[in-house]
Amino acid sequence: MRLMHGLRCIQCQGQSIADSDADMAGTMRAEVRQQITAGQKPQAIRSWMIDRYGEWVSFEPDMKGAGLLLWIAPFLIFFASIWLARGLFRRRT
Repeated sequence: MRLMHGLRCIQCQGQSIADSDADMAGTMRAEVRQQITAGQKPQAIRSWMIDRYGEWVSFEPDMKGAGLLLWIAPFLIFFASIWLARGLFRRRT
């Protein structure tokens, strides 16, 4: 269930496959269950789903490539805002 809550339904786009009632989510749940029954580890199943449907299917992006940008972007924006605000306040004084 934890794995299914970490995977996004590609049809609903805002719900996990565990919460979605869409046919596609049902298909994805069945695939996850089948692979668990076959003895696959959750990380291997998650990687397989990402390979098949793309990085977007994961609610928890990896810390590499585009996923790294998603993790770093808030910090970059925060520090850029502070730098710009500092420059604006220095000009006024």
